[in-house]
Amino acid sequence: MADPGPDPESESESVFPREVGLFADSYSEKSRFCFCGHVLNITQNFGSRLGVAACVWDAALSLCNYFESQNVDFRGKKVIELGAGTGIVGILAALQASRWHHLRLVRSSGKFWPFRRAVGLSPYRCAPKRECSAAREMWMLRSLRVFLVARTGSHTAETWLHKQAQKEGWSKAAKLQGRKTKEGLIGLLQEGNTTVLVEVNCETDFVSRNLKFQQLVQQVALGTMMHCQNLKDQLSTYSKGFLNSSELSRLPAGPDREGSLKDHLALAIGRLGENMTLKRAAWVKVPSGFYVGSYVHGVMQSPSLHNVVLGKYGALVICETSEQNANLEDLGRRLGQHVVGMAPLSVGSLDDEPGGEAETKMLSQPYLLDPSITLGQYVQPQGVSVVDFVRFECGEGEEAAETE
Repeated sequence: MADPGPDPESESESVFPREVGLFADSYSEKSRFCFCGHVLNITQNFGSRLGVAACVWDAALSLCNYFESQNVDFRGKKVIELGAGTGIVGILAALQASRWHHLRLVRSSGKFWPFRRAVGLSPYRCAPKRECSAAREMWMLRSLRVFLVARTGSHTAETWLHKQAQKEGWSKAAKLQGRKTKEGLIGLLQEGNTTVLVEVNCETDFVSRNLKFQQLVQQVALGTMMHCQNLKDQLSTYSKGFLNSSELSRLPAGPDREGSLKDHLALAIGRLGENMTLKRAAWVKVPSGFYVGSYVHGVMQSPSLHNVVLGKYGALVICETSEQNANLEDLGRRLGQHVVGMAPLSVGSLDDEPGGEAETKMLSQPYLLDPSITLGQYVQPQGVSVVDFVRFECGEGEEAAETE
């Protein structure tokens, strides 16, 4: 009996990496799409051998709809499509003409529906409506971020996508407003003689561990740092300031970013689906002869966050020093640890009597790392004077507010 040869669908070596379970059945389907006055006939071969290259993906259809709605003209431009599937985006870009149709998402009965052309039907008939949840709307917007390399037009597309995502974010933020935000992160950033401490809150610890949320905290720290550095201070002594939630929200987002911090907050809410707040920020600038010690407890490491340190508690300790001290960094860290652990309310004086566990004056408190001496007794031989401090605890004040 003649050997029929290997089944293309069962070959161990495939043209594309095998996606187990992605296309369990193998079949073909002829599809017809209409965009920009063009009828595109595409045969989709569903099978494990082709994997992700088998079909026309929703992301491709969304981008083609964008071409229609924005009257994108590719004549005279060089375009590279980076993506997976049948190449419908590149085909349409090559055929783009001057006849346009409109609307990517259609609102009906107060809800959004994807505007999709029928498959296998008349090119001008719409496929049956499929309701978009808020999460799907955001996914569709994100899926449009297929990068097209062109001499012009790519910036316009990115701006349009940003505005659409921001609109969805504001809608989501309005729905979630009022939900408790007890979790979140403290962010610490130091540049030169300036140090900032910020707090951004969310609903769950799970979201606080998401990179998108951590990037939002980083952006808030960068925006606060830029604000502080733009203040024209003639420093003879240290300068300290605070920003409340509304003041923080109005700040520009920082270098190389458009919009305000409030705009970036809306984008994060839309992407992650939880209520969030920009709670507060503190900044300190020091002249020569001063040093800012810092400490963050419960540090979350992320290589993409560069110089921003994230955690659940943060402290800045402002010290005055009259001489060079090689151990200032280590000393500042220890002082920050004490402030986080002992939660003092004021600095106090070296002349104050030593106190017990309930003492609120920093220099009179038992030193956190050696309770047999006071913090003042630890600091005095180091050649520095503690003059001020800032302490942030993530979510503090929320329980008291609930009780009231």
